[in-house]
Amino acid sequence: MLMRFDYLVFIGRFEPFHNGHHAVVRHALGLAAKVIILVGSAGKPRSTRNPWNANEREVMIRAAVGAEADRLLIRPLSDHLYNETAWISLVQRQVAAAIADDGGAADARVGLVGRDKDASSYYLREFPQWELCNVQHCEVLSATEIRDHLFSADEGGQLLIKANVPPPVAAMLEAFRRTPGYAQLSREFTFLKNYRKAWDSAPYPPTFVTVDAVVVYSGHLLLVRRGAEPGKGLWALPGGFLGQDEHLIDAALRELREETRLKIPAPVLKGSLKAQRVFDHPDRSTRGRTITHAFHFEFASGDLPPVRGSDDADKAGWMPIAEALALEEQFFEDHYHIVQHFLGVA
Repeated sequence: MLMRFDYLVFIGRFEPFHNGHHAVVRHALGLAAKVIILVGSAGKPRSTRNPWNANEREVMIRAAVGAEADRLLIRPLSDHLYNETAWISLVQRQVAAAIADDGGAADARVGLVGRDKDASSYYLREFPQWELCNVQHCEVLSATEIRDHLFSADEGGQLLIKANVPPPVAAMLEAFRRTPGYAQLSREFTFLKNYRKAWDSAPYPPTFVTVDAVVVYSGHLLLVRRGAEPGKGLWALPGGFLGQDEHLIDAALRELREETRLKIPAPVLKGSLKAQRVFDHPDRSTRGRTITHAFHFEFASGDLPPVRGSDDADKAGWMPIAEALALEEQFFEDHYHIVQHFLGVA
């Protein structure tokens, strides 16, 4: 059968892969010889927004598609929250690599498939070299709604999940509910639900302001391990919420001292300030709209000053930069992207 495309590209997070995603893939397989699926938010730690790693989501997709799964070329796609150009470039490279590995021709007919449903679908217009195949709406629960039912653990919600995901995915989600990872995320889900509920009486949705410190000393990065929800056990930058009577830089220095007991005097730290930036991606925090101001302090050489965890951190320590950059899946929220930005590796 003559296909309209050699390859159709489908980009998504698939957290989880639901019937709407399945409908898009079935439609794409009717138009193209192969479908390249890029699994977004790869390399993220487990969270209530990203409960499954890229490999687990690939298993979901292949199980759901079944006999035609051999026509799928599935690749992970990392986020670049503060560098859209880098993300677009990565998409292009992953597609080119998938075609090359498949033995496809350099002039292969490539298209992009998806559903232009709202502002979140803006990325569909960022690849003008590929013809866009806009798929009609499929009435299913959103992935966000499915995750909410999954972690709420109400019986009615479990029935809704089964009605909105392919049977193999429903079986995988049921198995996931019996894992320690699910138990931790369920506790985090409850914490976040109560956290947001405390602000229900506010006259408008709150916007939180935080500060973070990126301290580099002799090729090492100062990190803390979170001791509480959300993100318990993940590595993070020393930081916290801005006090009502503080300047941003003073709040960053206070949090740095409280969480690491770093004894470098404030004037010395201020003199070593190399850069600062606001990080404001709308989805950067599961707690709600949270804008952080990050400060980059750098010391070229010298013995590493002693630090120890305290306050909200159960551990603080200096980590070689190369080691830290290899631990993307163990970083809290967007802290890995903040580090990437200041170290020039985004």
